[in-house]
Amino acid sequence: MAKKVDVVVEEAPEEMERGPLYEATRKVVLASIGAVALAQEELEQFISKLVERGEIAEKDGKKLVNEAMDRRKKETKKAESELDKRMEELLARMNVPSKSDIDALSAKITALTKKVDELKKES
Repeated sequence: MAKKVDVVVEEAPEEMERGPLYEATRKVVLASIGAVALAQEELEQFISKLVERGEIAEKDGKKLVNEAMDRRKKETKKAESELDKRMEELLARMNVPSKSDIDALSAKITALTKKVDELKKES
């Protein structure tokens, strides 16, 4: 005789998934974005003053701003890459499953649920 098996999968609300680590990281990222925007604005103002005083040509000023922006973009990508790498290492040390791990387990649960349902029908 087959035993009755109930499979219940609950999904946590989005608020519960976001813990203190997420919130702290979010605050740091937002602060960084603000700092970068402020630095860019100050750089543009500084270069504008240099152009107004005639210390550099407008063309050179624009070139300096563009070079600074390009450098900032490269550094930002580098920092993002480093942050991603460190977060993955941290999560691995904490034995936190990755999204792919969870997806694989979900697929296995779905397959097992189908098999259980088939066994229920046979009984």
